Amino acid sequence: MNEWFNVGKIVNTHGLRGEVRVLSQTDFPEKRFKKGSELAVFKQGDREGTPVVVAAHRTHKTFDLLTFEGYPSIQEVEPFKGAVLKVHEKHLGDLDEGEFYFYEIVGCTVKTTAGESIGTVTEVLTPGANDVWVVKGNGKEFYIPYIEDVVKSIDKTAKEIVIEPMEGLLE
Repeated sequence: MNEWFNVGKIVNTHGLRGEVRVLSQTDFPEKRFKKGSELAVFKQGDREGTPVVVAAHRTHKTFDLLTFEGYPSIQEVEPFKGAVLKVHEKHLGDLDEGEFYFYEIVGCTVKTTAGESIGTVTEVLTPGANDVWVVKGNGKEFYIPYIEDVVKSIDKTAKEIVIEPMEGLLE
């Protein structure tokens, strides 16, 4: 089965020259949205996406603005409103050491170096300088910063993360 991964949602058109306003849902917008990237537009109910190639990318406020090759006007991209942009796994590419895809982190079990179970990663937030993992367990929610001082090991195969909690992190 083909594996597709969400990289964003097309929330609107922008201007008259075929630009779409995308709410990014990717860990690497600079890679995903670069000129020449092959993506697919999935409208609600689509089993097969419409293949598109990024012609241009720029950021505007909190949005990524994209244009696709062969879609030069607002009329052609209007039907894409509300659709989801996805990338095929064959275009994911290799990551540098210490980089992970969100789908590899979400669902991982988090333990402390002392062996205490904290919970499961439910979401990855990207508020700024470093990612923050939302971990739910024991009826509580914890926010774990993805920084060297805290995250000691990640085993993607076993879906297990070991952290060294800093003072106040798990309160």
